Amino acid sequence: MRMQSMGKRIAELRKKSGMTQSNLAQKLEISDRTVSKWESGQGYPDITMLPELSAVFGVSIDYLMLGRKRGITIAGNIIADVVKTIAEYPKQGMLTYVSEAVHAVGGCVPNTAINLAKIDNSIPISVMGKVGSDENGRFILSQMQKNGIDTGNISFSSNAVTSFCDVMSMPTGERTFFHTKGANAEFSPADMDISALKCNLLHIGYILLLDQFDKADDTYGTVMARFLHDVQQQGIQTSIDVVSDSAADYGQKIIPALKYCNYVIINEIECCSIWRMDARTASGALNRKNVKTAMQKMADAGVRDKVIIHCKEACFVLNVQTGAFTEVSSLKIPETEIKGSVGAGDAFCAGCLYGIYNHFPDRQLLEFASAAAACSLFAANSVDGMRKRGEIEALSNKYERQHNLPERMKEDACETK
Repeated sequence: MRMQSMGKRIAELRKKSGMTQSNLAQKLEISDRTVSKWESGQGYPDITMLPELSAVFGVSIDYLMLGRKRGITIAGNIIADVVKTIAEYPKQGMLTYVSEAVHAVGGCVPNTAINLAKIDNSIPISVMGKVGSDENGRFILSQMQKNGIDTGNISFSSNAVTSFCDVMSMPTGERTFFHTKGANAEFSPADMDISALKCNLLHIGYILLLDQFDKADDTYGTVMARFLHDVQQQGIQTSIDVVSDSAADYGQKIIPALKYCNYVIINEIECCSIWRMDARTASGALNRKNVKTAMQKMADAGVRDKVIIHCKEACFVLNVQTGAFTEVSSLKIPETEIKGSVGAGDAFCAGCLYGIYNHFPDRQLLEFASAAAACSLFAANSVDGMRKRGEIEALSNKYERQHNLPERMKEDACETK
């Protein structure tokens, strides 16, 4: 290979970027001779340098190593959102005014996939899900296709409408959802040919909102767990997301899937609800001790690589392989700049998947994902606020972070069993 082929790619990318060997060496804080050795096939970069090279050239680590980009597949919920802006949520029997109504995409698949495409359109992104043969379905597919996303594996229902959701959004960023399951309730592993997948990473969401995947399975516990097992057998890493549902049995539907997950990306309520713990105190403050304990329980249940949790105050990652625990505070975005927070969780997830795909260290991953989530605050819908990688990184440096949080978790070690 491989030293020569990687060296050739580095040389091609360097020249395409208009850099000399000396320029590249200065950016990486290494010697000109080292770059020369790479390009001549006499050596290759240490694995710890691959994220830096990826950032310098704007390509994935897979492309640096293999010369191809296998990409990311997003599967699961596809929803048409009607985002309605209201001044306040009315009490029962009372009236409030809708100041604006915007038709937009929603759900894990279009939100996460479009956000990823906006962050970096060089990554091959494909989607899997089910829609109705209706205007909402055609609208969502067209929005994904406009962003260069492969929609060839989307299934169509002959019986159900495309899932839709009325989103009531307030200026504070709080929102309430009224949902019709539609075609999402039919979507099942039978709609997916996993043997044909050509991705590095498959992310599926949302558990608790995919009826066929949430069903029991005699061998694996749930159909979702069996599906994730089968995907991993194809040599593909797996990631999940969950929907917040106060009436659901989190433990029954989620725990069986954990042992077949490389990554879990969910919020603090979902994380703690799996173990019947309170994520917040009676006063509404974040219960960091419970969040951290719940994350460790997820690792103990079988998550292979990272447990990642986000909330309005901060985000956290437990690196299962090393035992390291990392926290990054949220960015302070002025209220005058906030237009909504619909899709903030999916934007955070897209940032995480991008960081995972490019092998970001844990702190960089959280800083990037939290800044990606902040982008969603600049638009009323779930995708219009997202920006390119460089702009997200600049945003992370533009605003301060909420470092004055009580009982702040310092980066430390969590032993894993």
